Amino acid sequence: MKIITGSAKGMNLETLDGNETRPTSQRVKEAIFSMIQFDIEGKRVLDLFAGSGQMGLEALSRGASKATFCDLSAQATSIIIKNAKKTRLFSSCRVSTCDYSQMIKGLAGKEQYDIIFIDPPYKLNCIDDVLKKLLQANAISEDAYVICENGGEDIFNGNKDLSEKFIIYKQNRYSISYVTVLKLSKEIL
Repeated sequence: MKIITGSAKGMNLETLDGNETRPTSQRVKEAIFSMIQFDIEGKRVLDLFAGSGQMGLEALSRGASKATFCDLSAQATSIIIKNAKKTRLFSSCRVSTCDYSQMIKGLAGKEQYDIIFIDPPYKLNCIDDVLKKLLQANAISEDAYVICENGGEDIFNGNKDLSEKFIIYKQNRYSISYVTVLKLSKEIL
């Protein structure tokens, strides 16, 4: 796994051993960043379920101003710190070892993010809950991209009220993964 482009281009990143995390494939990462490539410079990034931190670090390498990483695994956050130092992007990082709900609760009323990566283990089936909590915490900036990766097409889990708060900007399938890029609906702004 490598940083594709930017200040840390070509640097190899460490990943966790075993099957605890499922890193985003290089192909999917390239597709995601081609969707948002002109909207990264100076942006604030939130990388939930961060694993190795590759998505947030890629954004920083491409000019994002800061990135907040969250993972429940202490092993994962240790790897994120190593990767951030290796890429010389550590000074723009904040890394937390905690559950996504704790992380989002701690953000409430304090910070908003312009690019949010949500890539939980597929078996958790929790993207709808993450989106609800982000809305409640007012953590999504007005023009934010919320990028979700999951194993199914319906990221709202049938929740019509939640689906009305977002616009599906883009959605593509890559093998078993669906990547959905959301924007806030103008009605809730």
